[in-house]
Amino acid sequence: MRAALLLLLLASASALAQDAGVQRELMQRNQATDAFDLQLRQSQEAVRAAPGDRPALDARQLGERQRLNNASEQQLRDVKPDAQLQPQLRAYEMQKTDAERAPFRGPVVEVPPKPAAAPRPIVPPQDGIRLDLPQK
Repeated sequence: MRAALLLLLLASASALAQDAGVQRELMQRNQATDAFDLQLRQSQEAVRAAPGDRPALDARQLGERQRLNNASEQQLRDVKPDAQLQPQLRAYEMQKTDAERAPFRGPVVEVPPKPAAAPRPIVPPQDGIRLDLPQK
């Protein structure tokens, strides 16, 4: 019984995925994920970059973000209405758009935190501690 219900849910989910509106929403969600991944990777690169390399790094990263935004906008414009696209091609179209955004994904590398410097010890004065009481 559970297996039949699971198969029914999978079949209905795949039928819904053929709709152009659903495809557009899935594509936007994937694009947002890719944009976040790119931003995270670029932030990690910026942390590791030397100060002298920052202008070139900033220019390269800006170019990458613009190319990803342009690719995302183009993909959303290219989503065809249901009447113009056969259901078998809709899955291919999703795979193609995913492959177009693949160069913008990269491995996420965790940057180890730098340990804080040890605090300096508090040293009492050489001649001892004096309490000067105010004179009345």
